[in-house]
Amino acid sequence: MNQRATTRGRDVHGILLFDKPAGLSSNQALQRVRRLYAARKAGHTGNLDPLATGLLPICFGEATKITPYLLDAGKRYRALIRLGRRTSTGDLEGETIATAPVGPLTAGAVEEVLRRFLGPIEQVPPMHSALKHRGEPLYRLAARGVEIERQPRRVTIHELLLHDLGADALDIEVACSKGTYIRTLAEDIGIALGTCAHLANLRRLAVEQFRVDDAHALPELEEMAVTGTVGLDDLLLPIDAALAAMPAVTLTAATARYFAHGQAVHVNDLPVGVLRVYDPQRFLGLGEALGDGRLAPRRLLNLG
Repeated sequence: MNQRATTRGRDVHGILLFDKPAGLSSNQALQRVRRLYAARKAGHTGNLDPLATGLLPICFGEATKITPYLLDAGKRYRALIRLGRRTSTGDLEGETIATAPVGPLTAGAVEEVLRRFLGPIEQVPPMHSALKHRGEPLYRLAARGVEIERQPRRVTIHELLLHDLGADALDIEVACSKGTYIRTLAEDIGIALGTCAHLANLRRLAVEQFRVDDAHALPELEEMAVTGTVGLDDLLLPIDAALAAMPAVTLTAATARYFAHGQAVHVNDLPVGVLRVYDPQRFLGLGEALGDGRLAPRRLLNLG
């Protein structure tokens, strides 16, 4: 998570589904939105390159405590892959470093190639990425012409659909695990088709259960901010909305007081693993069943 906090601003808590425009980095988008909300603390939940658009959940205040669960969530993208040209960055913004002819393609042949990428695959992270080497992002090293060896990473492609096929382009939809680099996938698909390729356009459609159709664009937020932050606050989702798939337990008021003060408590019939924890009125945070009938606090909210 990229997070910024300042001593100025107000305490605001919740999750905004933001539709990031092209031309802004994720951090630039975060800062624009944070200023509109006059929020003291905010963070985003996974980088989108400046070229990319689409869903960027932004967490405010205590919601930043649950961002690891959104970072680990599955993603869905719509991508345009341009065939016949490889670039230095793997996308439209890089310089051409190789070209190759594009043979005649049929939808059936392309779909057969796409099926090879379904399931667990290994990817070598691109140099133009936010991964760090000795504390420095790889993209900064790449900008200086430095390239380092990167170890392959295992990711999972859950779904890979062909929406449209042109003479030198593929319009695809990808559902994938965290850590998947779509530009790397685009290059690998080009190789599998007997040519080279780069990513020409990318839009994030979903993060777990959140959809870009429900997201709010920057012009809408800027217009609302003219009249103050009250309307903007109405757009925020509750913190536990990001954890809907996680099992939950509700404590009695007396038990909840001990839990909220950091103590493990005894609870009957606990599910296994990490749980959403509530008192009779509100969401308290996350707890973990210890296997002996006790529920231990793991991430508590401080909402006053």
